[in-house]
Amino acid sequence: MIVIREKSAFLIYPNSFLNSLLMCGIVGYTGPREAYPIVINGLKRLEYRGYDSTGVALLNGGLKVYKKKGRVADLENFIIGENLHSNIGIGHTRWATHGEPNDRNAHPHTSASGKLAMIHNGIIENYAQIKKELLNKGYHFTSDTDTEVLLNFIEDIKNNNECNLEEAVRVALKRITGAYCILLIDEDTPDTIIAARKGSPLVIGVGKGEHFLGSDATPMLEYTKEVVYVNDYELAIVKPDELILKNLGNEKITPFVTKLDMELAAIEKGGYDHFMLKEIFEQPSTIYDCLRGRLDAAAGQIKMSGVDNNIEAFKNASRIIIVACGTSWHAGLVAEYVIEELCRIPVEVEYASEFRYRNPIINKGDIILAISQSGETADTLVAIENAKKQGAIIFGIVNVVGSSIARMSDGGAYTHAGPEIGVASTKAFTGQLAVLMMMALQIGKVRGTITNKLFSQLLFELDAVPEKVEALLKNADQLKMIAEKYKDATDALFLGRGYNFPIALEGALKLKEISYIHAEGYPAAEMKHGPIALVTEILPVVFVATKDSYHEKIISNMQEIKARRGKVIAIITEGDEVTPTLADDVFFVPPAHEIMAPLLSCVPLQLLSYYMGVAKGVDVDKPRNLAKSVTVE
Repeated sequence: MIVIREKSAFLIYPNSFLNSLLMCGIVGYTGPREAYPIVINGLKRLEYRGYDSTGVALLNGGLKVYKKKGRVADLENFIIGENLHSNIGIGHTRWATHGEPNDRNAHPHTSASGKLAMIHNGIIENYAQIKKELLNKGYHFTSDTDTEVLLNFIEDIKNNNECNLEEAVRVALKRITGAYCILLIDEDTPDTIIAARKGSPLVIGVGKGEHFLGSDATPMLEYTKEVVYVNDYELAIVKPDELILKNLGNEKITPFVTKLDMELAAIEKGGYDHFMLKEIFEQPSTIYDCLRGRLDAAAGQIKMSGVDNNIEAFKNASRIIIVACGTSWHAGLVAEYVIEELCRIPVEVEYASEFRYRNPIINKGDIILAISQSGETADTLVAIENAKKQGAIIFGIVNVVGSSIARMSDGGAYTHAGPEIGVASTKAFTGQLAVLMMMALQIGKVRGTITNKLFSQLLFELDAVPEKVEALLKNADQLKMIAEKYKDATDALFLGRGYNFPIALEGALKLKEISYIHAEGYPAAEMKHGPIALVTEILPVVFVATKDSYHEKIISNMQEIKARRGKVIAIITEGDEVTPTLADDVFFVPPAHEIMAPLLSCVPLQLLSYYMGVAKGVDVDKPRNLAKSVTVE
């Protein structure tokens, strides 16, 4: 029996997108079609999740495994001329955790007998102990991975207990610790894929007499829009015409089918050179989608159901703790400034990777804002799980419907940014900022900590952001010329004050990610406390210097750089006639209230990093050593 799910445990809004992002890409298919084209095309769509090696396993008169260090294109060239006929297959594109990127560590891995093949996302933490046991039994290993250990452990259980593969997987998973999403195929059951997950997403697409598996929905989008999200500690037995879900206690679970609200065009480049550039230019529409149905400036109201459903908690909150990683952490820093200003609630911003291992003081009723594009970030998940046990209220801000953080949260809001394929986050970041701005306004209004005049002003300011972003994007070529000028820099400083300080941090992160230029972000006033020692006549210093209450102060900081012959790049407000006289290069953004300025000032920094990376010949969609979302430690 399969049930159609109309709503998720997390609050769903219209125009939601269903893409979970993780460390590696996995794809599977079983049905009447040729499996290889489906698997290989799915891997191409997931390649931004991991691209140091790739591989496929097919059943065609026996188990056939093809794998290769490098991109999906390298694998395709490697297997030209091979007989790839099969109606079942699994594939993997890897971001290395155990073992260096090479052919032998690439997935899929085969068992000692050669009858089983498995792909795996995640990390098996107790693999060394299990490997030692298997070595004592005479097993030999051909890779350095924890995945091969788990696979042989499963086969050992299967052989010694004389059980089927499903039961062997269930027994093995009860023994291991760590995170996993696994897909296995077996010569003895040539139409069946066994899959399971804990902490790493798995989606199963339901077709007519066929099933598709993936680490998100994008590989199956052209074949079906009906998907099942597998939960932690669930095991799936997938055949062409049957899908069985069970827990690790061997109890059957009713699969709930969700309808995808996503079009194929959303995951294609659409004429742009790179996904990153496409996603930067999508921001006027994605910010609009985020605001749509929630913000009505003319009526003077904001309606966010997730906030409404938890309004008493926000109204009476004595503290908000924001937990996030990377770019989402920078969004949290902006939120700290905005929430404290408009809502008068103390806010702490924590790196989830640190918060989870500390012994923080959490009081019952504290609100944890968990910010994550994918909704699957491992550190953030564990952090909120621990906080929830201590009585905190969890409010998730994610982009991915049905993701783990969405399901774990007591309430939340989706950003509606759509699938973000580029590894460096752009439109997801502005979506997070837009949601956080709306939340702060709504909560401040209820708490009575914002005047009606300022509330109305900020509503209209936020409502105008999509149009203003669209206007500044028309001048993107100016940043292309600036990037060409500084592309050979080895270091850069990004400086900002107030609401723009976190944007300076985000600008530095983007430049590091996309151009491999060492960059650091600082509050501009902190420059004198160390970073100014780095200033030379070849060091580019990027000032986020839009008109705000700090403007005179940041002008003084700019003069200090110029006095030491540093190169100044300034992001400034249209109509500013003073700053251009101090800067070597400027880029103008439309005027905005200082609270809303981060939504505008971040965009030219995204473009600057993009054009710098392109000028240096970097694959900006797939920068080295990075994956889209970190779902393992």
